Amino acid sequence: MAYLVKIDTELCEGCGDCVSSCPSELLAVAEDGSKKYAIYKGDPDDCLGCFACESECPNGSITIAEI
Repeated sequence: MAYLVKIDTELCEGCGDCVSSCPSELLAVAEDGSKKYAIYKGDPDDCLGCFACESECPNGSITIAEI
């Protein structure tokens, strides 16, 4: 089973809570000018579907879907 991590960059404030919570190290914080936001840098097959990033996000900017 594979999972797709979706990040709403409009809601994301780049706090990095999702990055530190991901056991597969699939997330990173990117910077575009003065805006920081999370990015998904991995293969969907590597996501464990543990929902740690989704539950740690204080803004609700991350959702995980089964694909």
